[in-house]
Amino acid sequence: MISKKVKDIIRSVSDFPKKGIDFKDITPLLLNHKISDEIVNEFINKLSHINIDAIVGVESRGFLFGFLLANKMGIPFIPIRKAGKLPSKTISVAYELEYGVSEIEIHIEDIQPGWNILIHDDLLATGGTALASCQLIEEANAKIAAFAFVVSLDFLNAKDKLIKYSKNIISLVEY
Repeated sequence: MISKKVKDIIRSVSDFPKKGIDFKDITPLLLNHKISDEIVNEFINKLSHINIDAIVGVESRGFLFGFLLANKMGIPFIPIRKAGKLPSKTISVAYELEYGVSEIEIHIEDIQPGWNILIHDDLLATGGTALASCQLIEEANAKIAAFAFVVSLDFLNAKDKLIKYSKNIISLVEY
């Protein structure tokens, strides 16, 4: 089963980025092209019943599988980046983190009004970045079709915050 394989490969790093955090590092997955291909195929299987026009990937680890997934599905990949990183006309949203404030942005011309968007990131923790991504998608007059995460830290209850945007919340591994 893919979930067990992925969970066995993910590396846990204690006290990163700060004391008390058990960081789930997906880097070892990237070292193995076969498991990476299995991950993409599993996402495709789980998303097969959902109409998706484009995938947005959240900087930076959301770019890794998000681009591969979009490419294999034959649909556009659109990056969501930290503020100041995109060269053309953008829309942005500021949001709170556990330890401060951050801001993300997207090229406004990259999303067509009415599109069904999949939001992809490597990990769902508190949901702050995913919620900010939803705000960007809605500001662009598109719809959130689904979320896809490699890892979900379910004990933080972020899925409860996202359900109002889409009932389609996929994660391959839960902690």
